[in-house]
Amino acid sequence: MSNEGKTVKVHYKGTLADGSVFDSSEGRDPLGFTVGEGRVIAGFDTAVRDMAIGETKTVEIPCADAYGESDPTRVVEVPKANLPEGLDPQAGMMLQMTTPQGPLPVRVTEVAEETFTVDANHPLADQDLTFEITLVEAD
Repeated sequence: MSNEGKTVKVHYKGTLADGSVFDSSEGRDPLGFTVGEGRVIAGFDTAVRDMAIGETKTVEIPCADAYGESDPTRVVEVPKANLPEGLDPQAGMMLQMTTPQGPLPVRVTEVAEETFTVDANHPLADQDLTFEITLVEAD
């Protein structure tokens, strides 16, 4: 039985290689999406495709099927003069930059005297992910 094209609802817990939890639906409504539409990472979508309602499984998703590898072109140095007055960037801070394609979330990685460096790669890029998934519903 395939869930391809069906709207599903799942509960999940995502962990990193060190066992730390990076996301979970615990205490929230299940995550809903249509299988095969590309609204979730590829490995997650594939894992749910052949599950039965009530089934729980654990899947390991390599970074290529998750958020991919870091792209060095998405790490850029920005002059502090480009910041709104009063904003003092600190390493680890999340900012939203305006691009011609729309808003882009970035993480400040380094701060120098006149510039700061931001990384627009997904925070989970380069990470292999493990998900425990329970299929709650499939329409």
